[in-house]
Amino acid sequence: MNTIQTGFVPLTREEYDKLGRLLAGLLRTKHTPVIIPGEAILGIEAIAASIAAPGRKFLNIVTGPYGTLFGEWLERGGAEVEELRVPFDEVVTAEAVEAAIERSKPQAISFVHAEVVTGGSNPAAAILEAARRHDLITVIDSVSAVGGEELPIDEWGADLVAIGAQKALGGPNGVSAVAVSPRGWDYIASNERAPRSSILSLLDLKPPGEGEAFRVPPYIPTLEARALIAALEAVAAEGLERVIRRHEAAAEATAAGLRALGLEGWQRDASRRSTLTTTVRIGGEERLKIEQPIGIVAPGDGELRGQLLRVNHFGANASRVGVETAIKTLAGLLQIDAAQAIEAVRAAWEARL
Repeated sequence: MNTIQTGFVPLTREEYDKLGRLLAGLLRTKHTPVIIPGEAILGIEAIAASIAAPGRKFLNIVTGPYGTLFGEWLERGGAEVEELRVPFDEVVTAEAVEAAIERSKPQAISFVHAEVVTGGSNPAAAILEAARRHDLITVIDSVSAVGGEELPIDEWGADLVAIGAQKALGGPNGVSAVAVSPRGWDYIASNERAPRSSILSLLDLKPPGEGEAFRVPPYIPTLEARALIAALEAVAAEGLERVIRRHEAAAEATAAGLRALGLEGWQRDASRRSTLTTTVRIGGEERLKIEQPIGIVAPGDGELRGQLLRVNHFGANASRVGVETAIKTLAGLLQIDAAQAIEAVRAAWEARL
């Protein structure tokens, strides 16, 4: 019997438009986001390349390594960068942001929303409120926050927001998105250095207006785009609020398990921990210094290696079973019984959901 070979089917305009609608709904924006043909770090670098220029001044908040990297990209583009940095076991406060804005008088402000490397979550709504008072262009790396925390970008007045699919959304890492407000597009368009005919060009990828002729960019990865559509449909079916609550429950249950094991969280302010990743302070406990991930328990990255462990309870692992497995892993490393900690996990999970 002959097999019919259908071959590769490119992403259709209907699929492209559907993906744009799903992303806009997820972010609660009326403006179709830019679909980025790669992992979210590409979208973040594209933002920096599109807005950085001599004569532009940015306040860049650094609460982890990605904030440092974004500031370097802004400086590479010729921008002046004022840095507001805090220790990586803390997050920034709204009061510190307000004071830094008053002191440095920037045109724009940038920050990472949730830090999976450090396990902290910056007060995004409060930062954006301060930015609005001073009429600043706002740039947010919400790659690790989307789906795990509230992200109503039109309500918040955010101008450029990068998101990824591989964390809370449970999607692929080969395609991502950048949401851009009308004011954000004007800021990009006014920059003579904004790239064109480049993988870093947001202008080249700008979604079409109503009735505007448009060809789906052929370099958008088709299989990843279809996988993202499926992931976003799954989020919609579960309900975004429910997905966020599930991640909140995972964070609270993990914290309860850590307390029962006698372990200390890395983030000093427990109220500002990320809902996607709980970080564990190693201190002098040599048994917690692992070289490779064990399930969703992973060593720290870069300068934080040997200082903390990360429990990556996001996506499908934002579940009671996922948290319990991680707590058993930590108990095994410590060579102690996990029973009491598992009871604490279950009590915290049931109280939340």
